[in-house]
Amino acid sequence: MRFKKIITFLIIFLIIYFGAIFIMKKYFFPIKHESYVEKYSEEYNLDKYLVYSVIKVESNFNGKAESNKGAKGLMQIMDFTGEWGAREIGVNYFLPSMLFDEELNIRIGTWYLNNLMQEFDNDVDLVLAAYNGGSGNVNKWLSDEEYSEDGKTLSIIPFNETKKYVDKVNIINKIYKYLYEK
Repeated sequence: MRFKKIITFLIIFLIIYFGAIFIMKKYFFPIKHESYVEKYSEEYNLDKYLVYSVIKVESNFNGKAESNKGAKGLMQIMDFTGEWGAREIGVNYFLPSMLFDEELNIRIGTWYLNNLMQEFDNDVDLVLAAYNGGSGNVNKWLSDEEYSEDGKTLSIIPFNETKKYVDKVNIINKIYKYLYEK
């Protein structure tokens, strides 16, 4: 009798656990635009789950998203960053409205993340801070002893929005890895 209760409890627990995982994947942490994310994450040597996390935080996978500052598309690319990125990846003709094209947006966004990875020696926190707050600001903070003791890492991110952004992307990245890494 006791054995049957334990088995029943384990079965119910497993049903609840796997049901919760299914719901989390389907509704809260989906994998969308997989072919583009996979392709350009590989091309630009990025962790695909980091890219999914940036997209989740930036636009919640809404390819038509536009911020009040003018950032566009899935990865919320600013017009000047889009123009620069398009030129660097060999797009000969660029209009800001092209940032609503999901493939181009992911391609430029991953190119830009890779560019920041090179600039900041693959330090994901610095890369995310620069993606949100600008690389000029991050470099300024790194050279200020109030924010960086060693000039290589930030002990304080002075922009509250940027600090929250870095924390949020990192947490979501851990969730994506937990849900999808095998």
